[in-house]
Amino acid sequence: MKPDQIELLTTTGSPTLHPDGSRLVIAATRPDLRADSYVGQLWEFTLAGERRRLTRGFRDTAPRYSRDGRLLAFLRAAPGGKPQLFVVHPSGGEPVQLTDQPLGVAHFDVSPDATTLVFAARVPEHGRYGTVDGVGAGLEDPRLITGYKYRMNGLGYTTDKRSQLFTVAVPGLDAEPYVAAVGRLGKAHADGPGALEEQGAVPAATQVTTADADHLEPAFSADGRRILFTAALAEDADSTLVSDIHSIALDGSDRRQLTNLGGDTRLGCSAPRPSADGDWLFFLASDLSPSGLDFVARNTALYVLPATDPRDVRRLTDPETADLGDVQEIVEGGPASVLVFNRSRGSGELLRISATGESETLVTGPLVVTGAAAAGGTVAVSYTDPTTSGEAAVLDGGALRPVSDFSAALRGGTRVADLQERSYSAPDGTPVHGWAVLPEGEGPHPVLLVIHGGPFAQYGWGYFDEAQVYAAAGYAVLLCNPRGAAGYGQAHGRVIKEAMGTVDLDDVLAFLDGALAEFDAMDDQRLGVMGGSYGGYLTAWTIAHDHRFEAAVVERGYLDPPSFVGSSDIGWFFSEQYTGTDPAHVAEQNPFAKIGDVRTPAFVIHSEDDLRCPIEQAQRYYTALKKQGVDTELLVFPGETHELSRSGSPWHRRQRFEHILRWWSRYLPTDANPAETAVG
Repeated sequence: MKPDQIELLTTTGSPTLHPDGSRLVIAATRPDLRADSYVGQLWEFTLAGERRRLTRGFRDTAPRYSRDGRLLAFLRAAPGGKPQLFVVHPSGGEPVQLTDQPLGVAHFDVSPDATTLVFAARVPEHGRYGTVDGVGAGLEDPRLITGYKYRMNGLGYTTDKRSQLFTVAVPGLDAEPYVAAVGRLGKAHADGPGALEEQGAVPAATQVTTADADHLEPAFSADGRRILFTAALAEDADSTLVSDIHSIALDGSDRRQLTNLGGDTRLGCSAPRPSADGDWLFFLASDLSPSGLDFVARNTALYVLPATDPRDVRRLTDPETADLGDVQEIVEGGPASVLVFNRSRGSGELLRISATGESETLVTGPLVVTGAAAAGGTVAVSYTDPTTSGEAAVLDGGALRPVSDFSAALRGGTRVADLQERSYSAPDGTPVHGWAVLPEGEGPHPVLLVIHGGPFAQYGWGYFDEAQVYAAAGYAVLLCNPRGAAGYGQAHGRVIKEAMGTVDLDDVLAFLDGALAEFDAMDDQRLGVMGGSYGGYLTAWTIAHDHRFEAAVVERGYLDPPSFVGSSDIGWFFSEQYTGTDPAHVAEQNPFAKIGDVRTPAFVIHSEDDLRCPIEQAQRYYTALKKQGVDTELLVFPGETHELSRSGSPWHRRQRFEHILRWWSRYLPTDANPAETAVG
């Protein structure tokens, strides 16, 4: 894959199934370089193999059938606009807009009787975010900060635009007055934000929460009489990571807290999902210890409580062996069961778990399930594997039967290099699991050791554009999950707590040495190392301790824990939990404290609006390298966040790849990426 072929990367959202199980709808989204945006529509697939494009919006996502199948709700964003709620008749027709929220709509749910939708939307404080004409960001009033939690990467400030819950009635799609109102949409759009509600073209939404907190993940109870949601409303909410499941009546009254009702266990809760029979409430949670802050490598488990007694909460999965924290969704799987997503050794599995704890693995193997739905005896999934960036499939006879082929152009227009699974031993005998990706030709090829972020994350069986771009440029790529990574149990992840840069460094170097010893096609004299976020941390740490690499790429790095504490959105808790608080001990885990030992040329890449690893981390690292005479460059992307490589502007994603290949062409040139490579 070449950098200019990122338009071939179609990803799929979670599917939704018609109640009779005969057909599914899924969103397919791809980068578009000409629009410099992400575009996508909804597609319908029948079990018989028929397909059709259901919508033709600029970016249509998150489809959800009503329980009776009479309507399909989804989110639509216009070019440069925010996602809004729409509904459409499943047989087709003109989608009808239901919201005009100034900052857009996030999560939503459809009531069991299909008459009401509940949704979460951020409500801007008056005078901010364009709510007053002529008052831009630079002219807004100052912000008075009094707590720890006031910013979030990708969102910016949060306390002045809290996420609140709203309900909106769904008029009959064929009702005459409503059809007339739809006819005024064009004029209302031309009149600007807010005009839709003033003219009556969009139904009035009712705000049902008001607390100074983010209200997230709304879902209707099984009988439709209450709304479930997630929020951190406790007195110490600003100084812990604890969050709870709550419920309210449809008018916002009678709030009830359903979790963390006593005892020493303190949970970070999410994804409330009632069982279809209404007897149970399932949710995901991580045990944060009595402090409410010990998040390091805490696997997410499935919990359940009976509707009649919230205090009788039970954990259904073992957090030591199962981790349901990647997709962070629960899907209705039957009258008293749900579908959940487990990450394990690079795969993303789909499990069905009952309220009494019986577990069945529905999908496993060399793929990553990214979404699912169950209805009418059918189970549908979205997934990625080594040759596809996103597809839809149905479970048929215990195996997946693909119904889409969105990645046909990707496979037809690029060479998709194989993932070769390997495991090598660290110095203390611990196995280190990962993959090798080889380019075309006999070699020997220069080798790139690519380290993932997190650290509690994992490389896996899904299509990985980074590995494919580097392999196409003539590099052998090594991907491994060292200790500290997810998918191998909590003990594997927690071993680097207050010990960063120890066994995790041993593991990535052991995987490199094992691969070099095994593969004759790899050139053990021409090595590069790179990574982003925690991968940037471990790359910087590696080149301070091992000098065999020709060059390095340090991207969006966590590079100086002490300064991270006061500058990152998560700095107030992250560093102290991972590195401890003793200054001398922190220094023994700090790449910046060891920067005097770096001799390897390093390309530093960062985004201006990265609040997770603030740009000062990169600026100070780059300046220190330059002052000590190390060959270095700093590449800064305006307007981008910590998510640049995954969801940044398509044009910036292409430029990022081009600059990385330019850097490698200087130090590790190949026939496919010669030394004269330049960025256009």
